[in-house]
Parts: sequence; C-alpha cells; structure tokens
Amino acid sequence: MKKILVLCTGNSCRSQLAEGYLRHFAKNKAAIYSAGVETHGVNPRAIATMQEDGIDISGHTSNNMDEYRDIDFDYVITVCDNAKERCPYFPAKALRLHHNFPDPAKATGSEEAIMEQFRQVREQIKQYCSDFIQQHIS
Repeated sequence: MKKILVLCTGNSCRSQLAEGYLRHFAKNKAAIYSAGVETHGVNPRAIATMQEDGIDISGHTSNNMDEYRDIDFDYVITVCDNAKERCPYFPAKALRLHHNFPDPAKATGSEEAIMEQFRQVREQIKQYCSDFIQQHIS
C-alpha cells in the first residue's frame, strides 16, 4: 500500500482538505497522512467547507511533521511554498511533489466572502487530488 504525506505550514486548512480528498479518491488503496511544519489545529471553516461536499474531516487532528519521520513514504506533497522550503529530507524513496494553493485562512471580509475563498481553494485541491490519485495510485 502506498503511503502519502501532505505537508503544509500549520496542518489546519490546505493539508487537511487534501488529506480528506486523497482518502476519498484513493479509497483503501493508499495510507494518507497530513502534517505541518507547525500545528495550528484543524480550522473549523475547513471542516465546514468539506462537509458541504459530503466529506467529514471533523475527526482529523493537526500533526507535526516530526511525528512521521520514521515512515517510509512513497509520496510527499507540499501544498504551500513555506512547507516546501521547510520540508525536511525524508530518508526514503519518496517522490516529492509541490503545488502552492492559496491560503484560505488569510481571507478577509464578510463570513460569506471568507467561505467563498475556502470553497475556491477546496475545489482546486479536490481537482489536484483526483488527478494525483488517477496518475499515481489507481
């Protein structure tokens, strides 16, 4: 079974969305982990926006990348430039991939405007994860 790690700065939004979609699209064909170079807790808006799309990430936790140093990952996906720059070397055969998604947690304005930013990023991550699974796991 392939092992995939998704890394972000705080493991609160983008990496959580990606973990949810990778699990959804991979079904039981891969073990999916997410972590941050820091831990900020799972963002309630990330949970809400995923629930809108029928995926429950309310049980996810915010984890630090150091917790996974001993796992031999097949893929390490960084979803923000900060994580890419700070990502440690994993002594494994891991293929490192990167896509810098906008940070919806930095959105400002009304609650509806902020949620719209979350939805836009969710859709970008959903497409990326679907494509990733089709190319590397299916």
